[in-house]
Formats: sequence, C-alpha cells, structure tokens
Amino acid sequence: MSREHRKALVSAYKERKARPGVFAVRSLSDGGAWVFSTPNLENRRNGLWFALRLGSHPHRALQAAWTARGEADFVYEELEAVDPEGLAAWQLAERLKAREAYWRTRLAAGIAEG
Repeated sequence: MSREHRKALVSAYKERKARPGVFAVRSLSDGGAWVFSTPNLENRRNGLWFALRLGSHPHRALQAAWTARGEADFVYEELEAVDPEGLAAWQLAERLKAREAYWRTRLAAGIAEG
C-alpha cells in the first residue's frame, strides 16, 4: 500500500460522521430482544460483543442470556438511525431516549440500561 493511499484511507476514516440511533440485540432461540440507543451505530456492535464475550456487560439479564446460550444465538439489528442535523447534544440525547422507549414498547423488549 502506497503512503498516499494509506494517508487517504486514514483521512476518510477520520472524516466519517457518527450515525446515532437505536438497535436491538435479539436472541434467535426465544425471540427476546434488548433495546439500546447509541451515539454511533457503526461502532457499537463491536464494543457490545467484546463486553459480552468478556462477561462484563453491565446489563445483567443480557449477559446472563449470552453466557447461557452463547454468541451464535444472538444478532445485532439496527432499528432506526436518528438524524442529528440541527440538534444540540442534549436534544440528540433526548431524541435517542424517546426512540429507544418507542422501540422497547413496540418490541415488548427487556429493559436495557445504558
């Protein structure tokens, strides 16, 4: 890889914008879902799976289900992207919280904290 190509890739990576939104972690065996919101849908799955693999995810019910059933039983599903354009940080946080509540109700999902 040439130096110029590498530099262009790094620049493109740094310039990408975060995509806030709401996602669910679903159990394939029982259909259960845990709903969360995040300021960055692109990066959240990797961090979430990492914490679950280590057994250190703060949501106890999700961690217990993961530990009992294994990684193969779970899928990450993006439910909704939220457009942050024109929103202050606090407004975006409120919008994410509201959309998370909507999706929890719609999916009758388990309550996820954080």
